[in-house]
Amino acid sequence: MPDTPDNVVLVHWHDLGRHLPSYGAEGVAGPRTDELAADSIVLTDAHATAPLCSPARGSILTGRYPHHNGLVGLAHHGWEYHDDVETLPAVLAARGWHTALFGMQHESSDPGRLGYAEYDVSNSFCDHVVALAEDFLGRIGDRPFLLNAGFFETHRPYPEDRYTHPDPATVTVPDHLPDTPQVRADLAGFHGAIAKADAALGRLLDALDRHGLSGNTWVVFHTDHGAAFPRAKSTLYAAGTGIAFMIRPPRGRGIAPRRLDGLFSGVDLVPTVLELLGVEVPAAVQGVSHAGQVLGTETADARTEVFTEKTYHDSYDPIRAVRTKRFSYLENYAARPELVLPLDIADSPSGAAVAGRYAGPRPAVELYDLVADPGETVNVAGRPEYAAVQAELAELLHRWRRDTGDHLPSDAEGSAIAGKNTATYLARLEEGVA
Repeated sequence: MPDTPDNVVLVHWHDLGRHLPSYGAEGVAGPRTDELAADSIVLTDAHATAPLCSPARGSILTGRYPHHNGLVGLAHHGWEYHDDVETLPAVLAARGWHTALFGMQHESSDPGRLGYAEYDVSNSFCDHVVALAEDFLGRIGDRPFLLNAGFFETHRPYPEDRYTHPDPATVTVPDHLPDTPQVRADLAGFHGAIAKADAALGRLLDALDRHGLSGNTWVVFHTDHGAAFPRAKSTLYAAGTGIAFMIRPPRGRGIAPRRLDGLFSGVDLVPTVLELLGVEVPAAVQGVSHAGQVLGTETADARTEVFTEKTYHDSYDPIRAVRTKRFSYLENYAARPELVLPLDIADSPSGAAVAGRYAGPRPAVELYDLVADPGETVNVAGRPEYAAVQAELAELLHRWRRDTGDHLPSDAEGSAIAGKNTATYLARLEEGVA
């Protein structure tokens, strides 16, 4: 470990995916995220391990896949980490870092078990979170620290009394959505939320400069999973698992900002950060470190594939997938419609715009050629010319499931578990405690 340990600031946004100008999104403004990207190592092909909040966040903070750490569904529906799971803040706290969480967390119904020395999760809107973070940075002194700042912004809804909506005519509609007035208005609200969060991010970065902390602090900006629009969040397509991930090195270290196009998984954050800090990576961590790539001492990609999973969202919907730079391969383990929308999307204008479009049966196997079909719309599974690739990816996925202990309940058992957890959540909601 270095004589003077570095600090880490994690800033995470909800339900954003890669919908930022620094990732090529058109018709949306983000001047402070653009500024951060210009100073950072930008991971252009990062993926969440899961396309929904708790499992995705759990992997990012433990370095373990959802089925391995226990957080296979939403925390407010009853899922929690296994007792043996050690989080990034817990690892660093045990080695002398002061750890703090302000704002959004979705890993446990009890934030006290997440490993932070102090936390305030009473309000996750970005203005409140940044005010808490600014106070923290002003009083931390010389102690090394991990600060985790979670913004609720960019999660539905996008009310006009909270966000300034741009003109829907200026919005660029992503290819996976129909271009209708309702979808444009919905996206305009999303863009307003992004603008709000972008400005708050800028104030947090300014506070690091103001308190003289930018020279010994790694800033990691990330999102949890895809945006809350149809065929994105809650799917294992790129729009559902693709996330923004930027790592800004401490100022003055001579680490060049650049874009890294290799694959990166949510489980890779913990080993990467720990190696950058000079801390031994716990044996239970399943991710791989990209510290060499970040520092510029290694040129080869750290991994050749990423694995993603979905088990429970609003219902039991078991899917597993493996993605390489060239192909995406999915296995669907239960008979479901082609697309199951989570409740927040189903109730949205964009959800209404696609109602009935994806009601057909979901195939058991999906394979997409990402060079010919980057939008993953043409399923080539079963075609003779792709037989060898399909067999290779199936074996790769099955081996990963076996090696990581991924065992799924039957459809009936899984649905019963989901129903029980949902009923418990609804009861807690009635009591005012959820």
